[in-house]
Amino acid sequence: MERGSSEPPTARSASAHAPATPATSSAPSAASAPAASTAPMHIPRSASMSCHTPRSAGAKKRRGASALPRSMSFDPSLLHNNGHTAFANGTGVGIRETGVVEKLLTSYGFIQCSERQARLFFHCSQYNGNLQDLKIGDDVEFEVSLDKRTGKPIAVKLVKIKPEVLPEERISGQVVSAIPTHLDGKSAPGQVPTGSVCYERNGEVFYLTYTPDDVERNMHLDTGDRVSFYMETNKHTGAVSARNIVLVKKKQMRCQGVVCATKEAFGFIERGDVVKEIFFHYSEFKGDLEALQAGDDVEFSIKERNGKEVATDVRLLPQGTVIFEDISIEHFEGTVAKVIPKVPSKNQNDPLPGRIGARINFSEKELPFGEKDTKSKVTLLDGDHVRFNISVDRRDKLERATNIEILPDTFQFTKESREMGVIAAMRDGFGFIKCVDRDARMFFHFSEVLEESPLHISDEVEFTVVPDMLSAQRNHAVRIKKLPKGTVSFHVQSEQRFIGQVDREATPASAAANKNVSPSKAKEKDAEEGVIAYEDCGVKLTVPYYIKDLEGAALPQLGDKVEFSISEVKRTGLQSAVSIKILNRTGNSKRLLGFVATLKDNFGFIETANHDQEIFFHYSEMCGDVDNLELGDTVEYTLSKGKGNKVSAEKVTKVAPVNGIGEDVGTTVLLGKVTRPLRSVDPSQTEYQGLIEVTEEGASKGQSYPFGIVSMASKADCLQKGELVKFQLCTVVHTSQKMACHIVPQRRALVESVKDQFGFITYEVGESKKLFFHVKEVQDGLELQTGDEVEFSVILNQRTGKCSACNVRRVSEGPKPVATPRPERLVNRLKSITLDDASAPRLVIVRQPRGPDNSKGFSIERKARQPGVID
Repeated sequence: MERGSSEPPTARSASAHAPATPATSSAPSAASAPAASTAPMHIPRSASMSCHTPRSAGAKKRRGASALPRSMSFDPSLLHNNGHTAFANGTGVGIRETGVVEKLLTSYGFIQCSERQARLFFHCSQYNGNLQDLKIGDDVEFEVSLDKRTGKPIAVKLVKIKPEVLPEERISGQVVSAIPTHLDGKSAPGQVPTGSVCYERNGEVFYLTYTPDDVERNMHLDTGDRVSFYMETNKHTGAVSARNIVLVKKKQMRCQGVVCATKEAFGFIERGDVVKEIFFHYSEFKGDLEALQAGDDVEFSIKERNGKEVATDVRLLPQGTVIFEDISIEHFEGTVAKVIPKVPSKNQNDPLPGRIGARINFSEKELPFGEKDTKSKVTLLDGDHVRFNISVDRRDKLERATNIEILPDTFQFTKESREMGVIAAMRDGFGFIKCVDRDARMFFHFSEVLEESPLHISDEVEFTVVPDMLSAQRNHAVRIKKLPKGTVSFHVQSEQRFIGQVDREATPASAAANKNVSPSKAKEKDAEEGVIAYEDCGVKLTVPYYIKDLEGAALPQLGDKVEFSISEVKRTGLQSAVSIKILNRTGNSKRLLGFVATLKDNFGFIETANHDQEIFFHYSEMCGDVDNLELGDTVEYTLSKGKGNKVSAEKVTKVAPVNGIGEDVGTTVLLGKVTRPLRSVDPSQTEYQGLIEVTEEGASKGQSYPFGIVSMASKADCLQKGELVKFQLCTVVHTSQKMACHIVPQRRALVESVKDQFGFITYEVGESKKLFFHVKEVQDGLELQTGDEVEFSVILNQRTGKCSACNVRRVSEGPKPVATPRPERLVNRLKSITLDDASAPRLVIVRQPRGPDNSKGFSIERKARQPGVID
């Protein structure tokens, strides 16, 4: 088995191409040389690539026979003259030669002669010295003898020659190829691993090889390291190599970090190797500067400028490449021993000012933490029971608490005073709480909510009040916890029931006072309170009450006997009567049915069940969302009298639709004309109902029938006086009166004009001579043109009082537009022009026309046309 080594390229090539048997052509080559010539012969470097003489053209290798056995016995007695003889060239006994070990096996090897082109076999027993020190490429001195058995020349009495070191100054250079630490079986046995260095001389770069033995103190060198060395030339082979290599400066390795701050023209990087920040200028960033932001992973080199380290050649790394710390999977529990101050002092330089005490691995520890180590921005207090992970910094092995979250049972450990309230208002990022025990509303920030679920107005919460750090006279709520519905109560209601008498009537909020206010924004203070007198333990007392605290629809009147409970406001101690029930009379709480006839800005009118009149109601009396009301909706209400004995509807409630026009509906369809519209269309008239006169021939011609809002096939349709309609007759259940129903107007008119998204129809509505319509109201998506005949419905905007057309359907198309003929004077002028007329306008061809495919001319043949005639 050969020794593992890595020899210089010349030796490696020679051993790779040399035959396994000793060279037999060296004797004739030596015989042809002069006998007296023993001077060293210069051997070109290329000659060492193949040292043996080529085989003769007719020579054939014997098939099946091994050229050289892997092991052979050597007997010195087989040599002539006690193992030594003379060469055929006349060299006498004792003449020594020099050479280079070319191949080295377990018990033998081969030497490349330096003075002549010959390759000699030698046995390891002939080496005078420690065989372990002998390596491929070593210079040796030997004598030549003939093997008595084979008659071939061999080398005997080998002595290693120490290499000659050039007496020069040390050369500065750089490692360009480090010696591989793991060859993975790629090097041949007996070869020595090598590396290479380079140096510069007169503007040229030269490369030298070196081996591990050439490095002082067995120092490990990396590519890019700065080194100094001596040059050594092998006098036999002429190969130059580096010796006595000393490390001058290690190569500056690339560092990694995370951009922690960016300014206008520079930034800072938190280094990944040490706990330190380093400055960098934007001119050193290699990439898209617009995309660079804090938190990006980067790599960089470090240089010293003006005595300070700066980062250079900054380049982006994939996100997540740089890791500063290792976070434990296990969770720990502990107690906050020191909180982070909201306003840090000027002398505070500790980036981790907080402290958490915990028992870890049977020992008490106090771990630091910073602002970024909490899972949320909820304020921490001393004594809080928390759960956390432990983070270990890879750079300095510092342990700290991170992912800190407050445990639900923490309020049992802290001595804080908790208060309750209801969310009263919310803005972008903050809100206000209506407190049970305080008059003022309490400010809070969304970051102080313990739960992840968002808060909503009227949610009941529990919180802690702390003074504002910026203003000691202001407080704000922190550590907000959502409570179940019904937990928070602003009042304390007595279980005892009292009996008293109405001493002063309470009145609801005036409709006039609230005409410009949304019903949902009406407040208690807008209503006037009443007073109830009662006795308690023989003492005469009075207590106020409000309409909202009544039970039932009836309003108590002066002198009415009532039963009630007393509610006390926790915050102020004020008392009022609640759950009030009238005892000595039954109020008129009969509920009536009606139909919404008109809707204005903040009030409307209800058509009665008999369809003969309308009742006013204010939106504040609507039980439900006013926006859900539409014309014709069925409602339930209670009648009441206000100031001036005016009747209005109260407690209006939308109910399921009922058949408002009766059950006895005739099948005959009649034609008629509107002689009186509804009062919602013409507010100047005193009667609510409209009238339709029958116009078709028959027994009923000339008769008139009333109609209401429920009589319209389309409740939004606005019937004008004089319009023609189709209708049927029905009988009102309560009055047995005949009235019109299923009324469909017969409107036809011409389109006057069409703009981009709207148009006008020639139709008179009130004082306007034309009716507006939007293109979205045109059925089947048709594009109307001026002159088209259309059918449509007219709707009245109850809030603006303006009418517009809807459900526009084209009945017939108008006449097509005809091209306006050219003026006669222009036609005569064109007819009078000839090609010979010098005063006629002429065209000068500047460039011939070309088609899209770059072809000349036109694809359609041009024809002569007569002037003044349109094709």
